[in-house]
Amino acid sequence: MKKLVNGILMDMTAEEISARQAEETIWNNGALDRALNNLRFKRNLLLTETDWLANSDVTMSSDMTTYRQALRDLTNGLTTVAQVKSVIFPIKPV
Repeated sequence: MKKLVNGILMDMTAEEISARQAEETIWNNGALDRALNNLRFKRNLLLTETDWLANSDVTMSSDMTTYRQALRDLTNGLTTVAQVKSVIFPIKPV
């Protein structure tokens, strides 16, 4: 492995290679958590758009209730990054 020091490409020491590989392992092991956090962020934005419908003075349609529940259930059972990436968001009712 190489590193760039002051514009010069140099070989990394065994210690530097080991440290870099440990960093890459930690990064790769966190891929599912990052993907789920991204999915939850997008899901939460969609829920926020319809939160006003949950006010006590508003009657929420059953379609909207189903939509909001489907959004909340999006992350259930997801155990791989591929599953997270294949999630299809429900369509918001009119």
